[in-house]
Amino acid sequence: MIETLETTAKAVADRTRIRILKLLEGGELCVCQIVAVLGLAPATVSKHLSLLKGAGLLRARRDGRWAYYRLADRGASPFVAGARGMIDALPPDDAVTAGDRARLAQIGAMTMTEVCGIAADSSERKEPPMRETPYNVLFLCTGNSARSILAEALLNASGDQRFRAFSAGSHPKGGVDPTVLAVLRQKGLATEGLRSKSWDEFAVPGAPAMDFVFTVCDDAAGEVCPIWPGQPITAHWGVPDPAAFQGAEAEKRALCGEVMRMLAARIGHFTALPFASLDRSSLRKRLDAIGKERSA
Repeated sequence: MIETLETTAKAVADRTRIRILKLLEGGELCVCQIVAVLGLAPATVSKHLSLLKGAGLLRARRDGRWAYYRLADRGASPFVAGARGMIDALPPDDAVTAGDRARLAQIGAMTMTEVCGIAADSSERKEPPMRETPYNVLFLCTGNSARSILAEALLNASGDQRFRAFSAGSHPKGGVDPTVLAVLRQKGLATEGLRSKSWDEFAVPGAPAMDFVFTVCDDAAGEVCPIWPGQPITAHWGVPDPAAFQGAEAEKRALCGEVMRMLAARIGHFTALPFASLDRSSLRKRLDAIGKERSA
């Protein structure tokens, strides 16, 4: 039973697998159709499907040369029912984008031979293996008392187990801004372990190797950063500084909320990126574009 629970939990902890489950809510699909919608290599999609099937969340059948998948009945096991309940609770756009739905509708008008032609084109993609360990993400600002703290808390609270967030500063203030902590608690986000610290902590032997480093203030972006082990991908996501705000406490809290909204939007776009199908240069361009977006 423990093994089944762990397998099911792992199956629904990946955004691509959630997209597959949401796609199959509309009914049975051929593997070629799923590949064509996701735009991933067939081997990658097959790994995801195999894991979902092994967790009891999918049922498969063959019809000649075609392999089809559908969602398992909710009554198959309590773990399947629980996992389906979690997926049902997600907003539609949180897992399946409008582009996914439009692509599926387009594919629905094609013959299976045409769809498999699209899937065959996807097989030319050269993708790295599916990553099992989380990506380490470091958010930097000068004082590490507000903006980078908010970003760290937001990403760690997102529930996306593919990422683990940290924060630091070039000249840390030594304490987290009290208003920032109050707003985080008001929003129901954990504040345990949040502290103001130097970025030097992450440039020493034995420190967690960073995959991504984002500066969230212009001062830190312009300073000379330490040499990060592992050559992480960097980008600048500048936002206003609540710690520097001079005014009424209510106005400062409102600014914190606005900065949280901006960071949450950028983090959402970041975690939705198709990491497996982007090379380093393309990923860097996407991250730079996210930093230049104006939140609606």
